[in-house]
Amino acid sequence: MQQNWFKSWFDSPYYHLLYNHRDYSEAQRFIATLFEFLNLPKHTEVLDLACGKGRHAMQIHKLGYDVMGVDLSPQSIESANSMAEPSLSFKTGDMRELPFFNDFDLIVNLFTSFGYFQQEGDNIKVIESIARALKPKGQLVLDYLNVTKVEKTLPSEQKVKRGDIIFHVRKEIHHGFIVKTIQFEDGDKRYEFKEHVKLLRFKDFKKIFIDCGFEVSSTFGDYELNLFDEKTSDRLIFIVQKSN
Repeated sequence: MQQNWFKSWFDSPYYHLLYNHRDYSEAQRFIATLFEFLNLPKHTEVLDLACGKGRHAMQIHKLGYDVMGVDLSPQSIESANSMAEPSLSFKTGDMRELPFFNDFDLIVNLFTSFGYFQQEGDNIKVIESIARALKPKGQLVLDYLNVTKVEKTLPSEQKVKRGDIIFHVRKEIHHGFIVKTIQFEDGDKRYEFKEHVKLLRFKDFKKIFIDCGFEVSSTFGDYELNLFDEKTSDRLIFIVQKSN
């Protein structure tokens, strides 16, 4: 496993090309449903952690909240900054080492933007970093895939055409990770990237949250916020609250 695979892949134009089907209407529906449930006061201070190009941050801001987006990819942040305004800002940063202390009422980590690290201690560092960045009684929304359901479908292979490029995508389980291998050609060059997402289940997350000073408030299984069922749900969405 390449230690920091996400640094090169997430900042690659091919990453954005492969996933360009993720549209703003999907983000808008989910954010509207989520924030209706949270029922937070306007101008609540929100951090969108691993914000990408800012599609969720933009929708949160439109609902009347003060939003900062943080992402490791300079290319994504450069793109997101085209939307910046006084109460909507973006900056590069590592989720393991956030430079904040008691600054946010809510942190969101969406679309499986967690579990990338080879060392389990790094995943814990992320949650500890989030805890420091949150105000007392602040909340975290963490959206992950439901690995119990996904692993039943693996291994799998598919071809994805984006413009003139055909991506060959294989998913399999390897050493406790869901590994997605992405191979393609562009002109006379061949490329291969790998994504690694750790097999973290409900019980694993619950232990991490408790150890890092969080209490689990709610758990949902999809973007319509139906209750989580480990056998059938597509997603694993936690809402947790900092203890103090």
